[in-house]
Amino acid sequence: MNKIVKYILIGLLVLAALWAAVFFVKSNSKSAITYETSTPFISSIEKKTVATGKVVPEDEVEIKPQISGIIQKIYLKEGAKVKAGDLIAVIKVVPNEQSLNQSRGRVSNAKLALNNVKIEYDRNKTLFDRGVISSQDFNSLQLQFNQAEQELKNAKADYQIIRVGSAGGSATANTNIRATVPGTILEIPVEEGDQVIQSNNFNDGTTIAFIADLGKMIFEGKVDEGEVGKLEIGMALKISLGAIEGKEFDAVLKFIAPKGVEETGAVQFKIEGDVTVDDDVLIRAGYSANASLTLEKKDSIMVIPEALLQFDKGTDKPYVEIATGEQQFERKDVEIGISDGVNVEIISGITEDEEIKIWNKTEPIKKGTEEDDEESTED
Repeated sequence: MNKIVKYILIGLLVLAALWAAVFFVKSNSKSAITYETSTPFISSIEKKTVATGKVVPEDEVEIKPQISGIIQKIYLKEGAKVKAGDLIAVIKVVPNEQSLNQSRGRVSNAKLALNNVKIEYDRNKTLFDRGVISSQDFNSLQLQFNQAEQELKNAKADYQIIRVGSAGGSATANTNIRATVPGTILEIPVEEGDQVIQSNNFNDGTTIAFIADLGKMIFEGKVDEGEVGKLEIGMALKISLGAIEGKEFDAVLKFIAPKGVEETGAVQFKIEGDVTVDDDVLIRAGYSANASLTLEKKDSIMVIPEALLQFDKGTDKPYVEIATGEQQFERKDVEIGISDGVNVEIISGITEDEEIKIWNKTEPIKKGTEEDDEESTED
């Protein structure tokens, strides 16, 4: 019995020794972390910002009627190219009955007044020819007669305008809607049969068509208040359009809004830039666009990858770790300049030949190590 217990104890000791040996081997098989290094290098850095917006025509003209009425015929479609004077639509005048009656009554009154003055004029002309009345009295009657004739002409002209839309016989002067500028018809917001009104002091009037020159486009966008102070009129822009991939258009900044607008808690400033449009490219009004602006640029400066920087937890000052021996490093504070998000300028603190610790590089897990760890956890 004692021999059996003795053998069991010896067996347990052997198993424990084997387990301890395996654990020790596994623990020491994982090599210590080895840090790689990188040296500063000479390069150029551009600090950029991107403004989102759209491209629109520089000038967009609204075509409005000179008289109220109903759209009788539309001759052109959206997208058509026009010259100044091209016929777009024709309006049929629908006179207002009250205004028409008033104008008709004015014509009748003018006729009666002219007849009365003519009778008096004819009678006094005979007397004047005989020398019975003076030239002064006759001239006064002649003036009244001329005024009555003019009043009748004016009354008839007003009646004609109310009835057909023009003082002439054809009414083409006002009822024909023509392009006032050359360009492309962007939109015709009316249809045949729609009622339109003329522009006056109390109403903007109905827009028949929008016309613009698509060869003269501008970029309209917004930038944050933190960057608007770095912009200057005349700066170069690079415009990229969502609808035209793989192509950039040159532009020049021409306007910076003097007043910002708060949007979602941030103050935004409107900017505009003249876009250079290639002859072989059609840019449609309203395309969404991004404008890349270079805020600052430095050439031939010493830089390092921004990922090599570390920041003091207490002072938030930047520093790097410099190699002093085999896997031995010391801290050095640095002064940094501009950054493009990838590389950062080093103004002072280190030299170009010093080796910087790559402190945040992730080492790939060796095959089999992860499986061994999982098995140990399960055991």
